[in-house]
Amino acid sequence: MAYVAFQEIGAAISAVGAATSQQGASAVRPDARLSALEWQVVALARRDRIASLREPGRLTRAIATIFGETRNPRLADPSLEALRRMAVLSWHHGYSVPSNEVRAFLAAGYTPDQYELMVDSIGTALAGSRRAARVATAG
Repeated sequence: MAYVAFQEIGAAISAVGAATSQQGASAVRPDARLSALEWQVVALARRDRIASLREPGRLTRAIATIFGETRNPRLADPSLEALRRMAVLSWHHGYSVPSNEVRAFLAAGYTPDQYELMVDSIGTALAGSRRAARVATAG
């Protein structure tokens, strides 16, 4: 049975609202929007490891053959997969991602403004979770 972290999806969407209100509505261009499905991909990418971006090796494929298929986080839609890859990298490294990944993200049809919006909202969500962790340990 699949598990979807709806709370995290809601947190990602509220982080976008917070980032928009901090920067002002005029700072975000109209084309700097992501659909609800795209925000779900960003939120679900939070749990993916960097290793999910690599092709499975021979050992992994052999184990999958013997014991059954392992979890494949890759998405069938190339545009959404480019978004997932960039979101995984951004959850782990912020803006410090390889330039070839940024080029692939832009080649998939996304704009630089959408990239900034996504990474800023990820940063806001991470800051909020760190703040909540500090409050929980202090109280």
